[in-house]
Amino acid sequence: MSLTSILKQKIRKTLFTTPSHGGKFFLSHKFYQWYKSDTSEINALNPQKELELAEKKASKIYGTKYTKFLTNGSTSGVIGAILASSQNKKILIGENAHPCHKNGAKLANCEIIEYPLTFCKDWGVYNTISPKEAENLIIKHNPSTLIITSPTYEGFVANIKTIKNICEKYNVTLIVDEAHGALYPFSENLPQSAVKIADYTIQSLHKTAGGLNPTALLHSNQNNPTEALKMITTTSPSYPLLATIERNINFLNSKKGRNEIEKLIQNIKTLGFSHLDDVTKILIKKEGLTGEQISEILYNKYNIEDEKTNDISSLLLCGLGTDYKKLHKLKQALTNLRISVFALVRSNRQYVTSFVIRMTGMSFYPNERHIVRFFCDKQSLP
Repeated sequence: MSLTSILKQKIRKTLFTTPSHGGKFFLSHKFYQWYKSDTSEINALNPQKELELAEKKASKIYGTKYTKFLTNGSTSGVIGAILASSQNKKILIGENAHPCHKNGAKLANCEIIEYPLTFCKDWGVYNTISPKEAENLIIKHNPSTLIITSPTYEGFVANIKTIKNICEKYNVTLIVDEAHGALYPFSENLPQSAVKIADYTIQSLHKTAGGLNPTALLHSNQNNPTEALKMITTTSPSYPLLATIERNINFLNSKKGRNEIEKLIQNIKTLGFSHLDDVTKILIKKEGLTGEQISEILYNKYNIEDEKTNDISSLLLCGLGTDYKKLHKLKQALTNLRISVFALVRSNRQYVTSFVIRMTGMSFYPNERHIVRFFCDKQSLP
């Protein structure tokens, strides 16, 4: 029986338990069904067993040793992975990493070593770490654990497989913050996921995979992270949220779900949007305008809200729920504004990580078949 099925069962007992609403007292009738499904580990309706079964099923789907459902976002997954693997040890963390990386290391009493990342001045964004950079850092600092963010917010993806081989060579635990890559395991037209490769991988279902805030996953190919998660998560989880995680994974793994992902990718490509590795991330800029100004114009003139902005560029995220109509509206706005869309040409289709992007040419096609594109080449860092 699934979590969703058990939460649909009608409770015929008189409850003097938590939650106190008992599925009968509704502060908001808009969330009537949510209240009806909200329960805890009571004898009349104990969902704990179904949760364990759902997590085991998920681990088979992802090909991992353990997969844990999270209702406190990828933040709890990253911290849990650090606590499970790296207490009182030396850990390498990227200079622009999400705050939870450092917070987890502090809670685990780790010695934190921050490592620099290549910064693209032309677009105001950081790249991810390269295998060569990773090996040099490991040789220099002799850490127990390396945490990398892949993909980055803007969609730069690391060569996880090669970096994992390097980590194994030096007996280093690899934790991958793949919060923005939850769709990767379900499409060959997206970058390779870290879930089967890294020691620990964390994914946010709510970012691109259609999940509710703040649903996420912690995948482990090492030890069971359950005890570590207990140190930082509530003993009263939201079972309706946990049930949506189960449904979310089953959908992504279904024929219908995979078709939806492929349709999303095709729609993005058809409208001319392009990116380095992850087509679901659209990075834009316009000469003479800051990223903030672009954001304001899109918001006020075209009713389009972006995800993130900086002094130079603006980022728009796509995921399940981003249909052709939304993308077409965005294309028309960018065409009208003559805004540039980020794209990188890779030499011989090899992955490039250590580079500074410089503009070498621009083509603008203000018609129904094309969008502005910058083509960039690579330049080694000094």
